[in-house]
Amino acid sequence: MTTITDKPLSREDVKRLREFRILPNLTKIPLFIGLMIFLTWAAWTTDSSLVKWAAYFGLGYLWMGMVTFMHDGVHYTLFKEKWANWTFGIICMIPLMASFISFKEDHLDHHRFNRTYEDPDAFTMGKRGVLDFVLFYAYIVAGAFLSFLHFNLLYPIKRFNLQQWSIHLFEIALKIACYWALIAWALNNGVLAKMLEVWLIPVYIFSLFNSIRFIAEHYETPWNEGQLMGSRTVTSNPAQSFFWNNINWHIGHHVYPAIPWYNLIELHELMKPTIEAKGAVVDKSYTAVFFKALLRGPETEERLKVALEERRNSFNRPSPSPG
Repeated sequence: MTTITDKPLSREDVKRLREFRILPNLTKIPLFIGLMIFLTWAAWTTDSSLVKWAAYFGLGYLWMGMVTFMHDGVHYTLFKEKWANWTFGIICMIPLMASFISFKEDHLDHHRFNRTYEDPDAFTMGKRGVLDFVLFYAYIVAGAFLSFLHFNLLYPIKRFNLQQWSIHLFEIALKIACYWALIAWALNNGVLAKMLEVWLIPVYIFSLFNSIRFIAEHYETPWNEGQLMGSRTVTSNPAQSFFWNNINWHIGHHVYPAIPWYNLIELHELMKPTIEAKGAVVDKSYTAVFFKALLRGPETEERLKVALEERRNSFNRPSPSPG
């Protein structure tokens, strides 16, 4: 639930920030694709393990950037035409082996029910039973496999209607055709193992980056208090903002999801007085939030209240006097 006080911007500001600009996408999408082609070539041709693994990590990091473009497509903010957002999203998800329509519907549910028990992404909250711990830590180390099951099977079975199933099955058929062609080419040229390595290792590394980002966005933010309070902005650094398309400015995105990625920093600046007045969660580092989550494990509502109180006290603590 988003309240009126969560939306502090004037209609004029919102209209201006929602205005579509094609140049940022025409600049960055080809740049990212070009970098990924170069890194794939480097990994394919090098005899150096150091260069190969550097390329794999670079590819995993850039896949995070491509997925944040796809995420804008979910909100129809990547391109003006809906079909273009759909096309980009479906194609982008082929190498990652996940369904775009499933991600889309899951993500929109996440926005509708953010930080409530109806939120499909709120698996960090529970009773700290054995299964809560298994799911929490399994997502970190095996997020790619769990996402494959969730988006291709579990979520569609639970939520899809006939039309959604038709699109989902079309996506599956398209992926099978692409994988079949790629594997046939690799077999014919005797490079199947090499091809699978260059494809799947970066996808796994991407899933590790995605787990860090995903958990940091909402872990230990207030429960059932709306979009502004139930999201975390991570100021991070300019490189992270550039390559992950400002997804770290996450509070503004949740309050105004129709504003595209290239206006999220300005949106944050305009919302900053409200964010500070309400005490919304802003941190400096993805890794700091992630490692804190690793140590603390799954949330409960009771533990969350304690953590938020500790946070408020630490921010309100007076600075020591000099000398």
